[in-house]
Amino acid sequence: TQAFATADSIVQSGIRRGIYPGAVLLIGNHERVLHAQAFGRFQWNAGPAPDPDATLWDLASLTKVVGTTPAIMRLVERGKVDLDAPVVRYLPRFQGKGKDAVTVRMLLNHTSGLRSYLPFFQLARTRDSAIALLYHEPLRRPPGTLAEYSDLNFLLLGLLVEAVTGEPLETVVAREVLLPAGLIHSTYRPADSLRTRTAPTGRYRGHPVCCEVNDQNAVRMGGVAGHAGLFSTGADLARYARLWLNHGALDGHRVFTAALVDSFLSPAQGKGDRLLGWERPDPKNRDDSAYGHLLSETAYGHTGWTGTLLWIDPKQDLFLVLLTNRSYDPRVGRSIRALRSVRNDLADQVVRTMARAAKTDR
Repeated sequence: TQAFATADSIVQSGIRRGIYPGAVLLIGNHERVLHAQAFGRFQWNAGPAPDPDATLWDLASLTKVVGTTPAIMRLVERGKVDLDAPVVRYLPRFQGKGKDAVTVRMLLNHTSGLRSYLPFFQLARTRDSAIALLYHEPLRRPPGTLAEYSDLNFLLLGLLVEAVTGEPLETVVAREVLLPAGLIHSTYRPADSLRTRTAPTGRYRGHPVCCEVNDQNAVRMGGVAGHAGLFSTGADLARYARLWLNHGALDGHRVFTAALVDSFLSPAQGKGDRLLGWERPDPKNRDDSAYGHLLSETAYGHTGWTGTLLWIDPKQDLFLVLLTNRSYDPRVGRSIRALRSVRNDLADQVVRTMARAAKTDR
């Protein structure tokens, strides 16, 4: 719609600046999508044009909040996981040297004390040996003291889901999250038949890499992991955002209890910008974030390495989905930082546009 023309031009500027070759933008509220637009192509000046409804994007770390977090929510709802139980209750190999004090909640809000990252794909040749290294990894600080965003926390949560259910993570997420929420296009390890619909996220020997997760630790885990691996469309993520804005209900169908959703959105005392799974915009760091300066104190969201973003603002009844393939072949240095400025400007512009529309409606 014309109201969002300036927002569209901000996304388009990212292509002009060489940050990403293609993108989709979706904006909406708890009832519906208000704006959906596609930009550019899968590759620089080549390949198909993206589609907000059909194009699959490697979500990267959005997997944490679209796949793993709601899978844990389902297990909490069923009484199979206690957020305040020690992780060792479910993963007996995660023990010793302070680890017995790490709870499931600490993995979700990144206060476990584990380091932020480890290149398992370089250190281990198989999934099993990568998992052994993960269990062996020492804590860097006492659990529960400080939030440090870490892929290791969500790798462990993925293993926890598998241990509790006795099933592969992708099976649990598909049955307990994607199907009930109506996320009909979302999947791990897209089939070859989806190649023409999937945006490439990297280049290898001059050829685009498609349908394989960009995150190499997730590749080592078999393409499915707690921290990365999920592919999805703009339309599916818009549905997912509406599910959260509606406190766990969607189109007259309840997927999660409202109390459960609200409990995952309750900030822990002294834990900075972390909710359970989600992050909150840091008011002290709005110049260098994906969330701009104008989101309310109730807003939350997540970003992904490949160039993905989802944020939700309950107070303003607003969500935004921006999916790009920034990791494919950026033509600008420090493309993550450049993308951040696009996201920042975009968030502010969308909030301003909605505020103007609300004034006009009055």
